[in-house]
Amino acid sequence: MELDLVGKTAVVTGASRGVGLAIARQLVAEGVRVVGAARTITPELKEIGAHPVAADLSTPEGAEELGAQALAALGGVDLLVNNLGGGDDFTLNGFLATSDAQWAHSFEVNLFGTVRVTRRLLPSLLERRGSVVNVSSMSARLPGTGPIEYGAAKAALNAFGKALSEEFGPQGVRVNTVSPGPTRTGMWEDADGFGARLAEAGGVGHRDFLAGVPAAMGMSTGRMVEPAEVAAVVAFLASDRAASVTGADYVVDGGGIKTV
Repeated sequence: MELDLVGKTAVVTGASRGVGLAIARQLVAEGVRVVGAARTITPELKEIGAHPVAADLSTPEGAEELGAQALAALGGVDLLVNNLGGGDDFTLNGFLATSDAQWAHSFEVNLFGTVRVTRRLLPSLLERRGSVVNVSSMSARLPGTGPIEYGAAKAALNAFGKALSEEFGPQGVRVNTVSPGPTRTGMWEDADGFGARLAEAGGVGHRDFLAGVPAAMGMSTGRMVEPAEVAAVVAFLASDRAASVTGADYVVDGGGIKTV
């Protein structure tokens, strides 16, 4: 399917690795001029042809800096992909062991960074009748499957996107959400990542744990999601092929969510 994205501009947050890197790579391949933002710029982000911007988007200053640099580099923004998020550093000991600081950090990374970046770039998106795609998680719909503060923050992100779609849809800006299930990224696969810590807590080897994730999460496909599969959905939603799609949540979870 031809998406007709050549010459469009995009900002992708959390773009240095995993799903964010896959999204940036897909958009560049479609002919989009991409600013890729991350706290740490990786060689992979530089290699795909995106314009990298180093910014800590868990702070107001970082969001402001990204907005200024993105507009200077692109001249205007047609697409904002809020992929910023985190699940690597959460406690595994349940609600009573989760501190106020951990709750605050989760909401800063998974919600407020997106709120600030969106606020900063929305005037340009309105001018260009652009679109926003927020990357959430199946944990927003199944909050018991992950750390409590992470699921709550992602559920808030889903509500944020729906409210934006209602307010700004009549002004020409579409806002959608993509919610992946367990995806083959460093969060799950790195030796010091969240998946490795879950495996250790469960007393199983990391590789054996990963092999069992699809069954444990009820994924009908029998495998974890690939980052490129999430990126393909984002690219479609960014295009005019999805001109009548707004306020939607596209779940890419291998069939893990069983409810209608």
